[in-house]
Amino acid sequence: MTAPLYNASIPVFRQMLGSLKDILAKTEAHATARKIDPDALLQARLFPDMFPLARQVLIACDFAKGVSARLAGVEVPSFPDPERPGFAELNGRIDTVIAFIQGLPADAFADAATRSITIQPGTPRERQFVGEQYLLHYGLPQFFFHVTTAYALARHNGVELGKRDYMGKI
Repeated sequence: MTAPLYNASIPVFRQMLGSLKDILAKTEAHATARKIDPDALLQARLFPDMFPLARQVLIACDFAKGVSARLAGVEVPSFPDPERPGFAELNGRIDTVIAFIQGLPADAFADAATRSITIQPGTPRERQFVGEQYLLHYGLPQFFFHVTTAYALARHNGVELGKRDYMGKI
């Protein structure tokens, strides 16, 4: 039997990262068809104090790999962020993260629900969680926020997307 937190994380991350790749493909096609500088879309923001589309994708990838690694009890891999990533770099990052999470064995998640997880989310202050709480109340909401924001940025900039694009392949 597969560990419940494996089922609640890895397939979900895979599905939504796949949808993010499809959203990026449609965004790139939109830029090409309308002769829009790709960087104009990748650096688009919904509001000046928000991260741009490219950064939303990178952060979603960071959450998928970080949450998965911590739940599996392995070291979180470090992938340096490109300064101004293009579509190829973002797609490459998604592929790298998908390959990483798919490589995590389901049995590594056997004790994930009760595993103690300590993080420092951008501050010197630590936060402590139990695995199930970490996934359901922190990791997944953070991940979905950034995937949703990437979708919204593309849609806001005229990319023809719908709910099926957001949901990806089930």
